[in-house]
Amino acid sequence: MKGKSALMVGVAAIGLVASAQAGFAAKKASDGTSAPAVPAAAATDNRYDELSTRIEALEQELQGAELRAQEDHAKVDAWKPLSGWWDNTSVSGRMYWDVTNVDAKIKGVDGTGNGFSFDIKRFYIGIDHKFSSIFSANITTDFTYDSTAGATQLYIKKAYLDAKIDPALIVRVGSADLPWVPYSEGVFGYRYVENPLIDRAKFGTSADWGVHVLGKLYDGLLSYQFSAVTGAGYKKTVRTENPDYEGRISLNYEGIDLGIGGYVGHLGTQHGTASYTSAERFNALAAYTIGGLKFGAEYFAATNYGTSYIGSKTLRSHATGVGSFASYQFTPEWSLFGRYDYVKPYSETGKSAVENNYYNVGIAYTPAKMVDIALVYKHDGVDNGQFSTANASNIGGSAFAAGKNGAWDEVGIFGRLQW
Repeated sequence: MKGKSALMVGVAAIGLVASAQAGFAAKKASDGTSAPAVPAAAATDNRYDELSTRIEALEQELQGAELRAQEDHAKVDAWKPLSGWWDNTSVSGRMYWDVTNVDAKIKGVDGTGNGFSFDIKRFYIGIDHKFSSIFSANITTDFTYDSTAGATQLYIKKAYLDAKIDPALIVRVGSADLPWVPYSEGVFGYRYVENPLIDRAKFGTSADWGVHVLGKLYDGLLSYQFSAVTGAGYKKTVRTENPDYEGRISLNYEGIDLGIGGYVGHLGTQHGTASYTSAERFNALAAYTIGGLKFGAEYFAATNYGTSYIGSKTLRSHATGVGSFASYQFTPEWSLFGRYDYVKPYSETGKSAVENNYYNVGIAYTPAKMVDIALVYKHDGVDNGQFSTANASNIGGSAFAAGKNGAWDEVGIFGRLQW
Protein backbone atom coordinates (compact mmCIF):
# COMPACT_ATOMS: atom_id res chain seq x y z
CA MET A 1 0.00 0.00 0.00
CA LYS A 2 2.90 2.32 0.69
CA GLY A 3 4.14 1.75 -2.85
CA LYS A 4 0.71 2.52 -4.29
CA SER A 5 0.50 5.81 -2.37
CA ALA A 6 3.92 6.84 -3.63
CA LEU A 7 2.82 5.99 -7.15
CA MET A 8 -0.29 8.22 -6.90
CA VAL A 9 1.78 11.09 -5.54
CA GLY A 10 4.17 10.71 -8.49
CA VAL A 11 1.28 10.66 -10.97
CA ALA A 12 -0.21 13.82 -9.45
CA ALA A 13 3.15 15.56 -9.79
CA ILE A 14 3.39 14.53 -13.43
CA GLY A 15 -0.11 15.89 -14.01
CA LEU A 16 0.82 19.27 -12.54
CA VAL A 17 3.92 19.46 -14.69
CA ALA A 18 1.90 18.54 -17.77
CA SER A 19 -0.68 21.25 -17.00
CA ALA A 20 2.02 23.81 -16.52
CA GLN A 21 3.64 22.82 -19.80
CA ALA A 22 0.25 23.08 -21.59
CA GLY A 23 -0.35 26.55 -20.16
CA PHE A 24 3.11 27.65 -21.17
CA ALA A 25 2.56 26.34 -24.68
CA ALA A 26 -0.76 28.22 -24.97
CA LYS A 27 0.88 31.41 -23.80
CA LYS A 28 3.64 31.08 -26.35
CA ALA A 29 1.03 30.52 -29.06
CA SER A 30 -0.82 33.71 -28.12
CA ASP A 31 2.46 35.57 -28.20
CA GLY A 32 3.10 34.27 -31.70
CA THR A 33 6.35 32.60 -30.62
CA SER A 34 5.22 29.11 -31.74
CA ALA A 35 2.57 27.54 -33.88
CA PRO A 36 1.47 24.19 -32.25
CA ALA A 37 0.02 21.63 -34.59
CA VAL A 38 -2.63 20.75 -31.99
CA PRO A 39 -4.62 23.18 -29.85
CA ALA A 40 -3.43 23.45 -26.21
CA ALA A 41 -6.65 21.98 -24.71
CA ALA A 42 -6.44 18.95 -27.04
CA ALA A 43 -2.77 18.37 -26.13
CA THR A 44 -3.62 18.45 -22.42
CA ASP A 45 -6.46 15.94 -22.91
CA ASN A 46 -4.11 13.60 -24.80
CA ARG A 47 -1.55 13.72 -22.00
CA TYR A 48 -4.19 12.99 -19.34
CA ASP A 49 -5.48 10.04 -21.38
CA GLU A 50 -1.93 8.69 -21.69
CA LEU A 51 -1.28 9.16 -17.96
CA SER A 52 -4.56 7.43 -17.06
CA THR A 53 -3.61 4.45 -19.22
CA ARG A 54 -0.20 4.26 -17.56
CA ILE A 55 -1.73 4.56 -14.07
CA GLU A 56 -4.15 1.71 -14.74
CA ALA A 57 -1.27 -0.48 -15.98
CA LEU A 58 0.84 0.38 -12.93
CA GLU A 59 -2.07 -0.34 -10.57
CA GLN A 60 -2.60 -3.74 -12.21
CA GLU A 61 1.14 -4.47 -11.91
CA LEU A 62 1.13 -3.40 -8.25
CA GLN A 63 -1.88 -5.59 -7.45
CA GLY A 64 -0.19 -8.52 -9.20
CA ALA A 65 3.01 -7.95 -7.18
CA GLU A 66 1.04 -7.90 -3.91
CA LEU A 67 -0.73 -11.13 -4.88
CA ARG A 68 2.56 -12.83 -5.73
CA ALA A 69 4.04 -11.66 -2.41
CA GLN A 70 1.09 -13.17 -0.51
CA GLU A 71 1.55 -16.45 -2.35
CA ASP A 72 5.28 -16.45 -1.54
CA HIS A 73 4.55 -15.84 2.16
CA ALA A 74 2.04 -18.69 2.14
CA LYS A 75 4.68 -21.03 0.66
CA VAL A 76 7.22 -20.03 3.33
CA ASP A 77 4.66 -20.52 6.12
CA ALA A 78 3.86 -23.98 4.76
CA TRP A 79 7.47 -25.03 5.38
CA LYS A 80 7.56 -23.77 8.98
CA PRO A 81 7.22 -26.56 11.63
CA LEU A 82 3.84 -26.58 13.28
CA SER A 83 3.71 -25.82 16.99
CA GLY A 84 2.52 -28.68 19.21
CA TRP A 85 3.23 -30.89 22.21
CA TRP A 86 6.48 -32.13 20.63
CA ASP A 87 8.04 -28.66 20.97
CA ASN A 88 8.48 -29.42 24.70
CA THR A 89 9.23 -33.14 24.34
CA SER A 90 12.61 -34.87 24.14
CA VAL A 91 13.59 -38.50 23.54
CA SER A 92 16.74 -40.06 25.01
CA GLY A 93 18.30 -43.49 24.94
CA ARG A 94 20.98 -45.49 26.71
CA MET A 95 22.37 -48.97 26.05
CA TYR A 96 24.81 -51.14 28.03
CA TRP A 97 26.37 -53.93 25.95
CA ASP A 98 29.26 -56.34 26.12
CA VAL A 99 31.16 -58.96 24.09
CA THR A 100 32.76 -61.30 26.63
CA ASN A 101 33.82 -64.80 27.62
CA VAL A 102 32.67 -66.28 30.94
CA ASP A 103 34.38 -69.03 32.95
CA ALA A 104 32.32 -70.14 35.98
CA LYS A 105 33.41 -72.81 38.47
CA ILE A 106 31.60 -74.58 41.30
CA LYS A 107 34.16 -76.29 43.56
CA GLY A 108 36.53 -76.46 40.60
CA VAL A 109 33.95 -77.92 38.20
CA ASP A 110 32.59 -75.98 35.23
CA GLY A 111 29.30 -74.25 36.00
CA THR A 112 26.51 -73.06 33.74
CA GLY A 113 26.61 -70.02 31.48
CA ASN A 114 30.19 -70.48 30.32
CA GLY A 115 31.48 -69.41 26.94
CA PHE A 116 31.39 -66.48 24.51
CA SER A 117 28.41 -64.18 23.98
CA PHE A 118 27.24 -60.76 22.89
CA ASP A 119 24.83 -59.26 25.42
CA ILE A 120 22.71 -56.15 25.67
CA LYS A 121 22.50 -55.85 29.44
CA ARG A 122 20.24 -52.80 29.47
CA PHE A 123 18.50 -50.64 26.87
CA TYR A 124 16.55 -47.62 28.10
CA ILE A 125 14.33 -45.33 26.03
CA GLY A 126 13.23 -42.17 27.85
CA ILE A 127 10.57 -39.61 26.91
CA ASP A 128 10.44 -36.28 28.77
CA HIS A 129 7.67 -33.73 28.33
CA LYS A 130 7.42 -30.28 29.90
CA PHE A 131 3.92 -28.96 30.55
CA SER A 132 4.99 -25.69 32.17
CA SER A 133 7.87 -24.12 34.07
CA ILE A 134 6.86 -26.30 37.05
CA PHE A 135 5.26 -29.50 35.78
CA SER A 136 6.87 -32.16 33.60
CA ALA A 137 6.66 -35.92 33.09
CA ASN A 138 8.97 -38.79 32.27
CA ILE A 139 8.52 -42.35 31.06
CA THR A 140 11.53 -44.66 30.66
CA THR A 141 11.34 -48.21 29.33
CA ASP A 142 13.82 -50.92 30.31
CA PHE A 143 14.66 -53.79 27.94
CA THR A 144 16.55 -56.68 29.56
CA TYR A 145 17.09 -60.36 28.90
CA ASP A 146 15.25 -62.73 31.27
CA SER A 147 17.19 -66.00 31.48
CA THR A 148 14.29 -67.72 33.23
CA ALA A 149 11.84 -66.94 30.42
CA GLY A 150 14.52 -67.20 27.74
CA ALA A 151 13.37 -63.95 26.10
CA THR A 152 13.86 -60.20 26.24
CA GLN A 153 11.42 -58.51 28.62
CA LEU A 154 10.11 -54.95 28.50
CA TYR A 155 9.54 -53.06 31.76
CA ILE A 156 8.47 -49.57 32.71
CA LYS A 157 11.41 -48.42 34.80
CA LYS A 158 10.33 -44.82 35.35
CA ALA A 159 6.95 -43.18 34.90
CA TYR A 160 6.34 -40.10 36.99
CA LEU A 161 4.90 -36.60 37.20
CA ASP A 162 7.46 -34.04 38.31
CA ALA A 163 6.70 -30.75 40.07
CA LYS A 164 9.79 -28.52 40.27
CA ILE A 165 8.57 -25.96 42.77
CA ASP A 166 12.13 -24.78 43.39
CA PRO A 167 15.61 -26.30 42.86
CA ALA A 168 15.46 -27.05 46.59
CA LEU A 169 12.03 -28.72 46.38
CA ILE A 170 11.05 -31.19 43.66
CA VAL A 171 8.21 -33.67 44.08
CA ARG A 172 7.84 -36.78 41.92
CA VAL A 173 4.91 -39.17 41.96
CA GLY A 174 5.25 -42.57 40.29
CA SER A 175 8.19 -44.85 39.58
CA ALA A 176 11.40 -42.79 39.81
CA ASP A 177 15.06 -43.02 40.82
CA LEU A 178 15.61 -44.00 44.44
CA PRO A 179 17.94 -41.96 46.69
CA TRP A 180 21.00 -44.23 46.94
CA VAL A 181 21.84 -46.43 43.94
CA PRO A 182 21.68 -43.68 41.24
CA TYR A 183 23.70 -41.39 43.52
CA SER A 184 26.37 -44.05 44.10
CA GLU A 185 26.75 -44.93 40.41
CA GLY A 186 26.97 -41.23 39.57
CA VAL A 187 29.96 -40.83 41.90
CA PHE A 188 32.06 -43.83 40.93
CA GLY A 189 31.06 -43.89 37.23
CA TYR A 190 31.52 -46.94 34.98
CA ARG A 191 27.98 -48.20 35.55
CA TYR A 192 28.13 -49.86 32.13
CA VAL A 193 30.86 -52.14 33.52
CA GLU A 194 29.20 -53.01 36.84
CA ASN A 195 26.29 -52.11 39.12
CA PRO A 196 27.01 -50.15 42.33
CA LEU A 197 27.81 -52.07 45.52
CA ILE A 198 24.32 -52.67 46.97
CA ASP A 199 22.76 -53.13 43.52
CA ARG A 200 25.35 -55.75 42.53
CA ALA A 201 24.89 -57.58 45.86
CA LYS A 202 21.07 -57.23 45.65
CA PHE A 203 20.64 -55.14 48.81
CA GLY A 204 19.01 -52.27 46.93
CA THR A 205 17.58 -51.26 43.58
CA SER A 206 17.65 -48.16 41.42
CA ALA A 207 13.93 -47.22 41.12
CA ASP A 208 10.59 -47.89 42.80
CA TRP A 209 6.94 -46.77 42.80
CA GLY A 210 5.92 -44.10 45.29
CA VAL A 211 6.38 -40.45 46.24
CA HIS A 212 9.84 -38.87 46.00
CA VAL A 213 10.92 -35.51 47.43
CA LEU A 214 14.34 -34.17 46.46
CA GLY A 215 16.33 -31.02 45.87
CA LYS A 216 19.63 -29.14 45.95
CA LEU A 217 20.62 -26.31 48.26
CA TYR A 218 23.40 -23.72 48.31
CA ASP A 219 24.08 -23.96 44.55
CA GLY A 220 24.34 -27.74 44.66
CA LEU A 221 26.63 -27.92 47.67
CA LEU A 222 24.03 -30.04 49.49
CA SER A 223 21.48 -32.41 47.99
CA TYR A 224 18.86 -34.68 49.46
CA GLN A 225 16.14 -37.15 48.57
CA PHE A 226 13.49 -38.96 50.59
CA SER A 227 11.16 -41.57 49.10
CA ALA A 228 8.10 -43.45 50.35
CA VAL A 229 7.74 -46.52 48.10
CA THR A 230 6.18 -49.98 47.82
CA GLY A 231 9.53 -51.70 48.38
CA ALA A 232 8.98 -54.20 45.55
CA GLY A 233 11.09 -52.36 42.97
CA TYR A 234 10.07 -50.92 39.62
CA LYS A 235 9.30 -54.30 38.01
CA LYS A 236 6.34 -54.93 40.33
CA THR A 237 3.34 -53.01 41.57
CA VAL A 238 1.97 -54.35 44.85
CA ARG A 239 -0.37 -53.18 47.59
CA THR A 240 1.53 -53.24 50.87
CA GLU A 241 0.55 -52.81 54.51
CA ASN A 242 2.73 -49.70 54.86
CA PRO A 243 5.20 -47.87 52.61
CA ASP A 244 8.94 -48.46 52.79
CA TYR A 245 11.22 -45.44 53.28
CA GLU A 246 14.61 -44.60 51.78
CA GLY A 247 16.59 -41.38 52.17
CA ARG A 248 19.90 -39.72 51.44
CA ILE A 249 21.76 -36.51 52.31
CA SER A 250 24.96 -35.72 50.39
CA LEU A 251 27.60 -33.02 49.98
CA ASN A 252 29.66 -32.09 46.94
CA TYR A 253 32.42 -29.53 47.48
CA GLU A 254 35.59 -28.95 45.43
CA GLY A 255 36.03 -32.59 44.43
CA ILE A 256 34.78 -34.03 47.72
CA ASP A 257 31.70 -36.27 47.73
CA LEU A 258 30.16 -37.36 51.03
CA GLY A 259 26.84 -39.12 51.44
CA ILE A 260 24.84 -41.03 54.03
CA GLY A 261 21.53 -42.78 53.62
CA GLY A 262 19.26 -45.52 54.85
CA TYR A 263 16.28 -47.77 54.20
CA VAL A 264 13.56 -49.32 56.35
CA GLY A 265 10.53 -51.37 55.34
CA HIS A 266 9.08 -54.74 54.38
CA LEU A 267 10.50 -55.03 50.83
CA GLY A 268 7.16 -55.13 49.06
CA THR A 269 5.47 -57.64 51.36
CA GLN A 270 1.89 -57.80 50.10
CA HIS A 271 -0.97 -56.61 52.28
CA GLY A 272 -2.27 -59.48 54.44
CA THR A 273 1.04 -61.40 54.47
CA ALA A 274 2.46 -62.07 57.95
CA SER A 275 5.61 -60.04 58.68
CA TYR A 276 7.47 -60.12 61.98
CA THR A 277 10.26 -57.65 61.42
CA SER A 278 11.51 -54.92 59.05
CA ALA A 279 14.46 -54.82 56.71
CA GLU A 280 16.92 -52.06 57.57
CA ARG A 281 19.97 -50.73 55.74
CA PHE A 282 22.55 -48.02 56.39
CA ASN A 283 24.73 -46.53 53.60
CA ALA A 284 27.77 -44.27 53.55
CA LEU A 285 30.05 -43.06 50.76
CA ALA A 286 33.15 -40.87 50.52
CA ALA A 287 35.11 -39.96 47.39
CA TYR A 288 37.69 -37.40 46.31
CA THR A 289 38.60 -36.17 42.84
CA ILE A 290 41.76 -34.21 42.08
CA GLY A 291 42.72 -33.56 38.48
CA GLY A 292 42.06 -36.80 36.59
CA LEU A 293 42.38 -38.98 39.69
CA LYS A 294 39.33 -40.20 41.62
CA PHE A 295 39.20 -42.64 44.51
CA GLY A 296 36.58 -43.51 47.08
CA ALA A 297 34.88 -46.07 49.29
CA GLU A 298 31.34 -47.17 50.09
CA TYR A 299 29.89 -49.08 53.07
CA PHE A 300 26.57 -50.66 53.94
CA ALA A 301 25.11 -52.64 56.83
CA ALA A 302 21.77 -54.41 56.56
CA THR A 303 19.57 -56.54 58.80
CA ASN A 304 16.76 -58.93 57.88
CA TYR A 305 17.20 -58.21 54.19
CA GLY A 306 15.06 -60.78 52.43
CA THR A 307 11.40 -61.78 52.54
CA SER A 308 12.26 -65.09 54.24
CA TYR A 309 13.63 -63.19 57.22
CA ILE A 310 10.75 -60.72 57.35
CA GLY A 311 8.22 -63.57 57.29
CA SER A 312 9.88 -65.63 60.02
CA LYS A 313 9.67 -65.43 63.81
CA THR A 314 13.05 -67.09 64.36
CA LEU A 315 15.37 -66.27 61.44
CA ARG A 316 17.50 -63.17 61.70
CA SER A 317 20.17 -62.06 59.26
CA HIS A 318 22.92 -59.46 59.30
CA ALA A 319 24.90 -58.33 56.24
CA THR A 320 27.78 -55.92 55.71
CA GLY A 321 29.72 -54.78 52.71
CA VAL A 322 32.49 -52.39 51.75
CA GLY A 323 33.61 -51.31 48.32
CA SER A 324 36.56 -49.28 47.10
CA PHE A 325 37.08 -47.77 43.67
CA ALA A 326 39.61 -45.68 41.78
CA SER A 327 40.07 -44.27 38.30
CA TYR A 328 42.56 -42.09 36.47
CA GLN A 329 41.65 -40.02 33.40
CA PHE A 330 45.09 -39.59 31.84
CA THR A 331 43.79 -38.09 28.56
CA PRO A 332 40.36 -36.77 27.55
CA GLU A 333 39.72 -40.07 25.73
CA TRP A 334 41.49 -42.67 27.90
CA SER A 335 41.18 -43.76 31.53
CA LEU A 336 42.18 -46.60 33.84
CA PHE A 337 39.85 -47.89 36.55
CA GLY A 338 39.49 -50.61 39.17
CA ARG A 339 37.19 -51.68 41.98
CA TYR A 340 37.05 -54.14 44.89
CA ASP A 341 33.98 -55.20 46.92
CA TYR A 342 33.88 -57.42 49.99
CA VAL A 343 30.41 -58.48 51.14
CA LYS A 344 29.09 -60.75 53.86
CA PRO A 345 25.60 -61.15 52.39
CA TYR A 346 24.05 -63.04 55.30
CA SER A 347 24.96 -64.84 58.47
CA GLU A 348 22.96 -66.88 60.96
CA THR A 349 23.78 -68.14 64.42
CA GLY A 350 25.90 -71.29 64.41
CA LYS A 351 26.72 -71.15 60.68
CA SER A 352 29.74 -69.94 58.75
CA ALA A 353 29.28 -66.48 57.27
CA VAL A 354 29.00 -66.46 53.48
CA GLU A 355 31.62 -64.22 51.86
CA ASN A 356 31.60 -62.56 48.47
CA ASN A 357 34.74 -61.11 46.90
CA TYR A 358 34.41 -59.06 43.74
CA TYR A 359 36.92 -57.02 41.74
CA ASN A 360 37.39 -55.57 38.27
CA VAL A 361 40.14 -53.77 36.39
CA GLY A 362 40.01 -52.15 32.99
CA ILE A 363 40.96 -49.46 30.52
CA ALA A 364 38.28 -47.26 28.93
CA TYR A 365 38.20 -45.32 25.67
CA THR A 366 35.73 -42.52 24.87
CA PRO A 367 35.94 -41.81 21.11
CA ALA A 368 32.97 -39.43 21.17
CA LYS A 369 30.69 -37.81 23.67
CA MET A 370 28.21 -40.33 25.12
CA VAL A 371 30.14 -43.32 23.70
CA ASP A 372 32.32 -45.47 26.00
CA ILE A 373 34.21 -48.69 25.30
CA ALA A 374 36.24 -50.59 27.90
CA LEU A 375 38.42 -53.70 28.02
CA VAL A 376 37.65 -55.30 31.39
CA TYR A 377 38.41 -58.31 33.56
CA LYS A 378 35.87 -59.13 36.32
CA HIS A 379 35.86 -61.71 39.12
CA ASP A 380 32.92 -62.59 41.38
CA GLY A 381 33.63 -65.28 43.98
CA VAL A 382 31.71 -66.86 46.88
CA ASP A 383 33.07 -68.75 49.89
CA ASN A 384 31.21 -70.78 52.52
CA GLY A 385 28.00 -71.12 50.60
CA GLN A 386 25.95 -69.88 47.68
CA PHE A 387 25.09 -66.33 46.66
CA SER A 388 23.46 -64.56 43.69
CA THR A 389 24.76 -61.24 42.38
CA ALA A 390 23.96 -59.00 39.43
CA ASN A 391 26.47 -61.03 37.39
CA ALA A 392 25.19 -64.57 37.99
CA SER A 393 22.66 -66.56 40.00
CA ASN A 394 23.78 -69.07 42.64
CA ILE A 395 27.53 -68.60 42.55
CA GLY A 396 29.00 -71.31 44.76
CA GLY A 397 27.75 -74.61 46.11
CA SER A 398 25.15 -75.53 48.71
CA ALA A 399 24.14 -72.99 51.35
CA PHE A 400 26.58 -72.46 54.23
CA ALA A 401 29.00 -75.12 53.00
CA ALA A 402 32.45 -74.21 54.33
CA GLY A 403 35.32 -73.64 51.91
CA LYS A 404 35.85 -72.03 48.52
CA ASN A 405 32.64 -72.88 46.69
CA GLY A 406 32.42 -70.88 43.50
CA ALA A 407 34.00 -68.36 41.16
CA TRP A 408 32.71 -66.43 38.16
CA ASP A 409 35.26 -64.81 35.83
CA GLU A 410 34.52 -62.66 32.79
CA VAL A 411 36.79 -60.87 30.31
CA GLY A 412 35.87 -58.84 27.26
CA ILE A 413 34.67 -55.54 25.86
CA PHE A 414 32.00 -53.52 27.69
CA GLY A 415 30.32 -50.45 26.23
CA ARG A 416 27.81 -47.68 26.69
CA LEU A 417 25.92 -45.74 24.04
CA GLN A 418 23.57 -42.89 24.91
CA TRP A 419 21.96 -39.81 23.43
